[in-house]
Amino acid sequence: MSHLFNTYARMPIDIVRGEGAWLYDITGKRYLDAISGIGVCSLGHAHPRLATAIAEQAATLIHTANIVGLPLQEHLGDRLAEISGLDRAFIANSGAEAIECALKLARLHGHARGIERPAVLVADNSFHGRTLAAISASGNAAIQKGYGPLVEGFVRVPYGDLEAAETALAEHPEIVAVLLEPIQGEGGVRVAPDGYLAALRLACDRHQALLMLDEIQSGMCRAGHWFAHQHDDRSRPDVVLSAKALGNGVPIGACLATEAVAGLMQPGSHGTTFGGNPLACRAALEVISIMSEEQIAARSQKTGAALRQQLEDGLSGHPHVREIRGRGLMVGIELNEDCGELKADALARGVLINVTRGNTIRLLPPLIIDNEQRERIGQTVIDIVHKRFPA
Repeated sequence: MSHLFNTYARMPIDIVRGEGAWLYDITGKRYLDAISGIGVCSLGHAHPRLATAIAEQAATLIHTANIVGLPLQEHLGDRLAEISGLDRAFIANSGAEAIECALKLARLHGHARGIERPAVLVADNSFHGRTLAAISASGNAAIQKGYGPLVEGFVRVPYGDLEAAETALAEHPEIVAVLLEPIQGEGGVRVAPDGYLAALRLACDRHQALLMLDEIQSGMCRAGHWFAHQHDDRSRPDVVLSAKALGNGVPIGACLATEAVAGLMQPGSHGTTFGGNPLACRAALEVISIMSEEQIAARSQKTGAALRQQLEDGLSGHPHVREIRGRGLMVGIELNEDCGELKADALARGVLINVTRGNTIRLLPPLIIDNEQRERIGQTVIDIVHKRFPA
């Protein structure tokens, strides 16, 4: 009997080791990892440089309180500002904590404008984390069930519907920020329509609202740039949230903001015990260095395009396949019916995949996969769809 909370529907394997894009169970059987711990291990497992950096830092200094100067945290802030184009960084422990920081900034911004009950515009089918405020912001009834009353102050519109967003901003003067994912991950790998974020940038400017982009899953080269919104340089946000791949498995999150927005917080107005500790910061710095030196963003674009083309070729015209979409190595294959059983089908073939929203196969493989591994992932998906849902 396990003494753990029963909060996960786990697959029937016990993973004990990883190497590159491979995971190994307790019997020694290996599995090709096509989900990267839900978009976390973008550099694969047991990366030698990262392992060395973590070991060196663990033997030097793991933690001390944020009441003293932390050079590694300062250095990480510099690197995050460089890759994001923003000015300041608050280093937390997770994506959910980064979201909490952003929501606090939104309320501070609203109160500074004299708005007593500020609200944030969010989207249907979104996912922003598991804290009470984050699930309240999310457009997912399943994760909210049983946790009411939810945190107030959110106005919801359909994702990708510019007219609905502009109408909401015009009709709700209490809206002080827009919080969106440039690519909805848990929502089924839905990419924002071309020009959508740029238009929202203009709408936010007209209404004195902040544009806050949740890049927790789509960032860190996953979508072919450091951050997915950088595909369109007209969509520069006020706030960007990062986590997941930032530490390649070492827990870390970051709320990045412009100087003006970050300045809404002063000493004592926000904080964290473990956030920004030397170990996590050293890991994140090594991740950024590896991704930069090895041109991981370009590699993600190229490999992702090849994977989507392979899937299009193998599933084109299939009556059960609604759409194949994504950017970089963030790929979704939507079917016209639930397909959760495909996870077991892929596992039997030695490939670990994920299904989200019940009917969308989500692929988030390590960004370092080679062509042979990409071929195997794509062919496995093609084969199990054809077998489970004959045309």
